[in-house]
Amino acid sequence: MSALPDHHGALALELAGELVWLLPEKALYWPRERMLVIADIHFGKAASFRALGVPVPAGTTSANLAALDRLVARHGARQVLFLGDFLHAKAAHAESTMAAMQRWRALNPALALTLVRGNHDLHAGDPPLWLSIAMADEPMHLGPFAFCHHPDLLATGYLMAGHVHPVYRLRSGWESVLLPCFMANGQRIVLPAFGAFTGGHAVVPEADERLFVTSGDAVVEVPASPRRDGR
Repeated sequence: MSALPDHHGALALELAGELVWLLPEKALYWPRERMLVIADIHFGKAASFRALGVPVPAGTTSANLAALDRLVARHGARQVLFLGDFLHAKAAHAESTMAAMQRWRALNPALALTLVRGNHDLHAGDPPLWLSIAMADEPMHLGPFAFCHHPDLLATGYLMAGHVHPVYRLRSGWESVLLPCFMANGQRIVLPAFGAFTGGHAVVPEADERLFVTSGDAVVEVPASPRRDGR
């Protein structure tokens, strides 16, 4: 698992003999397949909260779709693979959420979409048929990779997963900041949550794990140290 020079803030890794790019926008790009890999986008989460009477801002679905558009255009992606938790809950089928997604799909009819079901998808139900998303249960195998939602799944191949929403606390003196991160070792890589309203879980890396944080502008590796934790 070797790192290569950066490209417009992205960081290239060789995983299982394949070149992939860790993108500052909290996604992964697999150039050979022209595939964007997205974890935990949680469409409709804000709408689900509002349905419960929690006054959270609107507009996260549009923000997520705009972020996808920028990545597809920048990298010339032909397909997007979602590593689970595409819809947050049944309330994510709200009319405003579905209307925004339908408009987006109409503008991107040739883009191939695949969803590997996660735990939230099991409760929310599959996306509407008009989104033309190919559905798969974990693990989904393609090339040397096993695409999953849960990172602890037993599967053959190099795992790509989400679910954790990992963030890492970088410290400088008395100051610190939590940044989304990728976690990678010789068997798997865990992607940060892509969604605009998803939160994060501070992680403590294992001894064999490498962490790559993103500021939104660049992905950089966190140097190894005798005490490297997220607390």
